[in-house]
Amino acid sequence: MRHLPPVGAEPRLPPGTHRNDWQTIATLLPYLWQHKARVLLALACLAAAKFATVGVPVVLKHIVDAMDAVTRQPAAALAAVPVALIAAYGALRLANSLFTELREVLFARVTLNAVRTIALRVFRHLHALSLRFHLERRTGAVAREIDHGVRGITSLVSFTLYSILPTLLELALVIGYLAFNYEPAFVLIVGASLVVYIGFTVAVTNWRVKYRRQVNELDAKASSRAVDSLLNFETVKYFGNEEFETRRYDDTLVAQQKMALLSQQSLALLNTGQQLTIAVAATLVLWRAALGVANGTMTLGDLVLVNAFLIQLYIPLNFLGVIYREIKQALADVERMFSLLERNREIADAPGAPALALRGGEVRFERVDFAYDPRRQVLFGVDFTIAAGTTTAVVGATGSGKSSLARLLFRFYEAGAGRVLVDGQDIRAVTQASLRAALGIVPQDTVLFNDSIEYNIAYGRFGASRDEVVAAARAAHIHDFIERLPDGYATTVGERGLKLSGGEKQRVAIARTLLKNPAILVFDEATSALDSRTERIIQGELERIARGRTTLVIAHRLSTIVQADQILVMANGRIVERGTHAELLAAGGEYARMWQIQASESPAATTITEGAGR
Repeated sequence: MRHLPPVGAEPRLPPGTHRNDWQTIATLLPYLWQHKARVLLALACLAAAKFATVGVPVVLKHIVDAMDAVTRQPAAALAAVPVALIAAYGALRLANSLFTELREVLFARVTLNAVRTIALRVFRHLHALSLRFHLERRTGAVAREIDHGVRGITSLVSFTLYSILPTLLELALVIGYLAFNYEPAFVLIVGASLVVYIGFTVAVTNWRVKYRRQVNELDAKASSRAVDSLLNFETVKYFGNEEFETRRYDDTLVAQQKMALLSQQSLALLNTGQQLTIAVAATLVLWRAALGVANGTMTLGDLVLVNAFLIQLYIPLNFLGVIYREIKQALADVERMFSLLERNREIADAPGAPALALRGGEVRFERVDFAYDPRRQVLFGVDFTIAAGTTTAVVGATGSGKSSLARLLFRFYEAGAGRVLVDGQDIRAVTQASLRAALGIVPQDTVLFNDSIEYNIAYGRFGASRDEVVAAARAAHIHDFIERLPDGYATTVGERGLKLSGGEKQRVAIARTLLKNPAILVFDEATSALDSRTERIIQGELERIARGRTTLVIAHRLSTIVQADQILVMANGRIVERGTHAELLAAGGEYARMWQIQASESPAATTITEGAGR
């Protein structure tokens, strides 16, 4: 596994605390500062490019003054042409371009590495968060936050380094030159106009932010609705709700359109105010320069110089509103992505936690209480042991808490009270990676990656050979089906495996778990999506692979668990009966009642399986 590049200490905020812009920048800076030499060289190139930029009008002034002198002396020879100044003018323009390109080349790696490092940290942290977080958040919205955050970092660095810093440096150089070489009126006009321009831009842009924010929120909402609807394509079709989904999507688009129009109108106001400020300032400066030329205190070259300075200053300032807005938006996007890193992991390894030491695979639930929501408890004092190498089945009505046992065993959630132990070790005291490496599950709802069948089976143990993948497929009785497909094992299963039937997906999941070859197995309604004949075949295969392993079977059909060493009957979060199949039938309790109900629904299957059990 690749390790992320080390970074400096990052400012952390208490959970639920909202970052301001400076805190977001402070969190980002250590990622950029990993490449100190490149950052310093890029800043040096930035300064050199701006000195060259400011030097161009100065050289141009001297060229104009020299040529003005030539025009006053028509008899002057061609040698009077300021060749050195013209060459210097060209050299400065070339230097500006060269240093600008060099700055971008130097800083590109810094930005890309920062983006990669942060994106990987967020992605890894999301996988470290509890199942509760992922059930509460829309996957499309979370992915969008990461995408916007990554682009926000690129925009923030780009606008800051390539627009704001160069403009500020150029502004300081120009005002300094004007102050040392001309009357104070020029500095006052330029300074006052800049204050008015920047103040007006910031004020109007902040006012516009509410419209932009609503546009972005509605955009995210529309995207989330579209993704949610498309992921549930079959459900939409089952209930004929295509028009409903379209109207629901369009409602969001209409609201977004209204906000976008208001945003565009406010942008027109911003642009008009900016151009008015620039026009007034340029007029006043040229008026003062023209007066200076007329009374002999300034040359024609000085007028050209002042005009060139104004053009160079106000061209980037024309985009200040856009830049400021984009920086604010980028900061908001980056802040939302960083806020994901601040989310409490809920399930975390204890400091210095050792790896799980397997000694057979005994599993014990010791007086376990659990609740997904504090207002509604799911498990009450659940206490049982699965001896190493034996099979324990759990049955009960829907909502009785059966699947919660598997989630607690995998430590997707923490028990509210009591302990879950594997070979006598509290699973909260060992690393999650070592715990889950010892566990394998075939879930009821199988979700596959949008990749090939071979990839999905090999996901159980990356590095397995092709022969091992095929062997696992044969054991799951899906090899022949795969071979009949036009693309064989390279067949793509589609989003969430929708190109396969429920039974085919289930068999891929079984093959995947077989390939992992874990010490402890969990079958959560593992054959629920199979037909009776295939179920009997695979049930026998599951019993074969479970032999000698610690196995927890969560079942609805009692005919599949008659050979279990121990059967637990759950009701309302409690174990109400336990024993073997024969013992529970003889007891005439809840299990016997459930058996009679299922026997009356499918007597043939029950008789066959019961006979096999005897």
